[in-house]
Amino acid sequence: MEEEKLEIVGPLEEPLMGNIVPEEINGLDSLMSSDSDSEKPDSPVPINAPIYRMFGRERPIHMVLGGAADVLLWRDKKVTLGLLSAVTVIWLLFGFGGCRLLTSLCRGSILFLLLSFLWSNALNKSPENMMEIYIPEKPLLQAASAMTFELNCAFATLRSIALERDIKNFVMAVIGLWLVSVIGNWFSFLSLLYICFVLIHTVPMLYEKYEDEIDPIAEKAVIEMKKHYQVFEAKFLSKIPH
Repeated sequence: MEEEKLEIVGPLEEPLMGNIVPEEINGLDSLMSSDSDSEKPDSPVPINAPIYRMFGRERPIHMVLGGAADVLLWRDKKVTLGLLSAVTVIWLLFGFGGCRLLTSLCRGSILFLLLSFLWSNALNKSPENMMEIYIPEKPLLQAASAMTFELNCAFATLRSIALERDIKNFVMAVIGLWLVSVIGNWFSFLSLLYICFVLIHTVPMLYEKYEDEIDPIAEKAVIEMKKHYQVFEAKFLSKIPH
């Protein structure tokens, strides 16, 4: 009887096991697959993704500025503060103090003559060390060379615009020069030079300090300017005959 029970029960268990085991295996497979999916790392972010930099530069701003970088970026604070202080005093004297350059030079020379005369006659001796003004030659030559190069580039650009017979570029150049002339009417020449000098000695330093915050804003601004220029070109410049 026990053998008959085993024979009866055995065949009945096989289909039951056949129905149960695949489901359990599928459940285990799904759990294992979900675990493996959760363990997969996220898609890697490209390390060498291009980063927008103003003016399309690829080198650090310190290398772009060259020899004047230490002064413009406030690496040498004493020299930078000395320059800004001296230029500010000159601007205040000649811009708001009513001083004139030739008058100030003559009065300064008169004062120097009086002091030297009193020193030599009252003390019966000449000063041992005369004041000498020393201006380093290399920075002046670099500044003159850079200014000459920029002026030549500006004249070459104007000449090419005038000779290439492209009315669109000609109109844009005239509008740009007219806007600069309008801005020039708001300030005197001395004040305009002083503003440019202060901007040259402050903007690069601030840009280097907040470079990562400024570049994305500049990128958005460039995109918006390109959109507005495209609209302006479609409405006006495209109608100008070439």
